[in-house]
Amino acid sequence: MSILWQLFISFVKIGLVGYGGGPAMIPLIQEEVVDIHHWMNMTEFVDTVALGNTLPGPIAPKICAFVGYKLAGWGGAFVGAISVVLPSFLLMVLLGIIFLQVKDDPRVAGALKAVRPVVVALFFVVIYSFWPKSITNASTFLIGVAAFVATVFLNIHPAWIIVAAAVLGAFIY
Repeated sequence: MSILWQLFISFVKIGLVGYGGGPAMIPLIQEEVVDIHHWMNMTEFVDTVALGNTLPGPIAPKICAFVGYKLAGWGGAFVGAISVVLPSFLLMVLLGIIFLQVKDDPRVAGALKAVRPVVVALFFVVIYSFWPKSITNASTFLIGVAAFVATVFLNIHPAWIIVAAAVLGAFIY
């Protein structure tokens, strides 16, 4: 099977089941890229996610595009980015049509309410997976705490925090 076809199948699968958006898809992408296909090791994957977070736009297509580029150049980047968003694009059109017809049904509201905690749990899976490669000593722990405080309590936009951490890291490390 060609690498482009493998990329397409892997990322379409993620696009089909990645409810909750890009951050919730990260553990699914990690499973395919690191654990199943071994296209990257965990350190490379963490670096890819970090790099993707420095750029504007949704994270999942950026990660998939980078993985695709690493494996198959520009064609792989295109397949990676498109394949992960194709299912959600098609399903969104279909669900939008259906939702307008059933939006007042209490079962629909209940289903949406039940999915929210699953998305939160997936965020904790990302933290659990990334912690050993990201928080490697006291200084990286303090950078993480400072980023959390700056985001939550000082209401500083995450983009500025990422830029500040990159500049800080360039000088410290």
